[in-house]
Amino acid sequence: MCKKQTIRVYQEDVLQKSCVAVVTACRPAGEQWEVSLDRTVFFPEGGGQLSDTGTIGTAVVSHVREQEGEVWHLCDQPLEPGTTVEAALDWQVRLDHMQQHTGEHILSHALWSLWGANNVGFHMGDRIVTIDMDRELTDEEIAQAEQLANQCIWEDRPVRVYEIPHTQLSSLHSRKSNEKLKGMLRIVEVEGGDICTCCGTHVPHTGMVGIIKVLRQERNRGGSRIEFLCGRWALEDLEEKTRAIYAAGALLSVKPGEVPEAVRRMKENQTQLSARLKAQAARLSAYRCRELLEAAGAAEEKGGRVVCAAEEDCSPQEAKSLLQQLTAGKRTTAVVLYPNGERINYLIGKSKDAPGSCKFIAQLAGGLLSGKGGGSDLFAQGSGPFCKDWQERAESLRTAVVNYCRQQEG
Repeated sequence: MCKKQTIRVYQEDVLQKSCVAVVTACRPAGEQWEVSLDRTVFFPEGGGQLSDTGTIGTAVVSHVREQEGEVWHLCDQPLEPGTTVEAALDWQVRLDHMQQHTGEHILSHALWSLWGANNVGFHMGDRIVTIDMDRELTDEEIAQAEQLANQCIWEDRPVRVYEIPHTQLSSLHSRKSNEKLKGMLRIVEVEGGDICTCCGTHVPHTGMVGIIKVLRQERNRGGSRIEFLCGRWALEDLEEKTRAIYAAGALLSVKPGEVPEAVRRMKENQTQLSARLKAQAARLSAYRCRELLEAAGAAEEKGGRVVCAAEEDCSPQEAKSLLQQLTAGKRTTAVVLYPNGERINYLIGKSKDAPGSCKFIAQLAGGLLSGKGGGSDLFAQGSGPFCKDWQERAESLRTAVVNYCRQQEG
């Protein structure tokens, strides 16, 4: 006995927002339930198009899928088989999806008719729609196709959906054909434009798409991946970007159209300032290094020279650079401490000919600063919680390191 297939009301009238149906089955699906109806207005996800959402009675439908001819609705509560219910769409979701899908047909046809590019992939996500073309396209080519596509929308052409036997497909001037398809084929035709097989939902007139706006393109497997939006999604995206560009113009004291040039100049100035700041920081670091080394005494003393630098204003990169400079000379052991948010970081290094082990000194630092760390004989690091007297503890650490290094030389 053949399983009865779900009657798909949307195939007869895409604008019908609800229908009365009978629950034919209900089964658990994790913490939710899948419900089958004898008829439905809900489009199941497929062909690159997202599914409809809405309600069945008091149950909320979050996803719809097809399985062996039956349409299964993912609901937040179970429904009793045999119950008569009203299945109602979230109409805004349906309209959004129809705008994107019909717009995809129109844009794909424009790219095909103008430049011979074939659509080999379509994906509709949450506020993102992409098509993959089998050849690389220039920005100018895509712009011309976008203009032609919008002209088709503004002419408000009829969109017809009908079925033909697969043997008649070759008689149509179809954008693409699949010879593997057999039986009765569902055709979507835009008057004077796109003709192709498709299972999705589409607006009855192109004017309902509103607008097509290409956002960007990128190279993809030898072709182009084009990201675009249609209708309400496109309008809201443009509104968000318009607000952003006007806000940027206000901050930069320029007109919206002058924002890119103003940003370019600002970036150029920032690069120059960054280079100058880096050079000044290098000179300051070299001066600080000489100052610390002179205060630490001679490297020839027993245990070598020990430097403990407590730097109040220091970045991790600057601390590392200072440590490298301090340990570049002979018989020198150095510890650089600096606050970093709610932590006190410490870096420990030494010349190869200096006595002792940085790993052991890290243990000394951890004891004085309630910190944790580790490393090797030549380099170690760690951190402890911030404390107001961290500089005083740094001085105690220097005394401990001096004594340790002297002990290592007997």
